[in-house]
Amino acid sequence: MKRSNRVAWLGAIALGVIILLTFMAAPNTKLYTGSTYNRAADGYGAWYAFMQKQGMTVERWQKPLTDLNSEQRPATLLRVYSYLRPPQLWADETQWLEQGNNLVILGVKTRVSAANFHTMQASAVGEVKIDTRRRYERAKQPRVLLGDRFGAVVWEEQQDKGKVIYATTPYLAANAYQDNISNFQYLASLVNQKGKILFIDEYIHGYKDADVKESEGQGDLVSYFSKTPVVVVLVQAGILLLVLIWAQNQRFGKPVALSTPVIDNSQAYIQALAGVLYKAESSDFVVDIVGKEEQLQLQKALGLGTVLLEPQTLLNIWTEKTGKPATELDAVLKLQQRKRRLSEGELLSWLAKWRSLRSVKIK
Repeated sequence: MKRSNRVAWLGAIALGVIILLTFMAAPNTKLYTGSTYNRAADGYGAWYAFMQKQGMTVERWQKPLTDLNSEQRPATLLRVYSYLRPPQLWADETQWLEQGNNLVILGVKTRVSAANFHTMQASAVGEVKIDTRRRYERAKQPRVLLGDRFGAVVWEEQQDKGKVIYATTPYLAANAYQDNISNFQYLASLVNQKGKILFIDEYIHGYKDADVKESEGQGDLVSYFSKTPVVVVLVQAGILLLVLIWAQNQRFGKPVALSTPVIDNSQAYIQALAGVLYKAESSDFVVDIVGKEEQLQLQKALGLGTVLLEPQTLLNIWTEKTGKPATELDAVLKLQQRKRRLSEGELLSWLAKWRSLRSVKIK
């Protein structure tokens, strides 16, 4: 393989490993829950469309709240959180309220009460469907806007020149409640304040204007690494290093096919037949077939042709041609004539005697 192609393959593998590791190490968040850009069940896209249809202007705010504090007109800010936040106000929120603005916060962490999870709460616009057991009882100004005997689901507190409205559920008017229009109408009544423009915070869901992204340095590789946890960076570097080390000891190329061994059909047949005879314990058949073949080979060596001779005739010629007694040859011939099954030891001994006879020199 050419070096350029090899480098491209290595780069692709390393990039794939880093991307996979980044996804695995990334925090598992539900950042888009409560966003008006979200069309899923936990989004607020349907409520945003409902407000536009009703002729109510809702501006999506995609900058930090500190930038909105410079707004001269009185306004209401709606914040729908993707997690349950504490009911305490933050510094930028306090500053927002001090200017005479209003704040609506959906998704406040409170205690879990003994109330049913699914309840229908009465309101001026109809029954509002609430799916939470969380209730609030420690409001500084006990102005409950929606609740029951277990506590408040929605309540209001006065803060200097402005006021803040809390809700224990972040799903007050989520897309999942499109069939219960009272939920949409109820949230509209909370945020629709006379003489105040309405903003909905999309910055907390990760949506940012271009100038904000530029000022925060997003999209810059150096900024990415500066914000990435050191452990993740080290692991990515380690994986890349292992890939490079492995590449120096391996060569990419076409796979080499293994050669197929040549099979000796005769040998395979003999081995298969031997296996069958062994399992069937047919040693008598082996003695008969092998004994006749051994006798023919011996007769050829003695110059006696290919017709099997009588044992006594063969014994006489053997003594004459070799000058040796025919005792051993007589033993193997008699054992062959008995037609009985031999044990494995007897069969091996019989074959060894035939091998010994073949090694005798003939005059």
